[in-house]
Amino acid sequence: MTLRVALLLLFVSLSAGCVLSGDFNPLKTSKGRDEAREAYVQLGLGYLQQGMTERAKVPLKKALELDESDADANAALALVFQAEMEPELADQHYRKALAARPSDARILNNYGSFLFEEKRYKDAYQRFEQAAADTLYPERSRVFENLGMTAAMLGERDLARQHLEKALRLNRQQPRALLEMAELSFEDRHYVPARDYYDRFSLLSEQNARSLLLGVRLATVFEDRDKAASYGLQLKRLYPGTPEYQQYLSEQ
Repeated sequence: MTLRVALLLLFVSLSAGCVLSGDFNPLKTSKGRDEAREAYVQLGLGYLQQGMTERAKVPLKKALELDESDADANAALALVFQAEMEPELADQHYRKALAARPSDARILNNYGSFLFEEKRYKDAYQRFEQAAADTLYPERSRVFENLGMTAAMLGERDLARQHLEKALRLNRQQPRALLEMAELSFEDRHYVPARDYYDRFSLLSEQNARSLLLGVRLATVFEDRDKAASYGLQLKRLYPGTPEYQQYLSEQ
């Protein structure tokens, strides 16, 4: 929902009753409060999407004043504090959101992503597992992608591969899963599958430092000197201060 639409919805929900009667307050009805709370949440998310986290807090606070346990308002505020690098507050609001809707796959996946960001990999894995249990969640492929990434960070390579393969069965066009599968296959010396995953990744996504280093390594294995040199130049030009570039120099 756009910010303009959210503002319009907020105006309508708070003032529609006043058009009919000067002394009617829509916030005194359950329906009116629900509509106002939803509008406040959408307005807060609109500000968040534009990077205006401080402004986002104002309507979200109003939403919580209408219902302090509202899952959507707490989940949105968790995203705000996550963006502001306030992990304790973000964690607190994620927990409040899940207390209200413990099986909400979207909130569970977002919370898992936050925990992954905080390097709390075991906790993240647990939340992703809970999210994956919702077989009708439309973003389930991303949940399995997250499970794969988390399992890899926990050193569970076989489990990571299983989750990533599941993610790609659900949605073949996931660059992050493809790159991770390319990396795992390369480390296992399965070079042909690694190249296939890498080529599919390259068609879907811009290169990053990690993918360029892998591109150099694959090109070297397949004795494609021109491609290896091209990836190396891109790594030098775009990511000169990264550990990947230093690793590239050490391998030359």
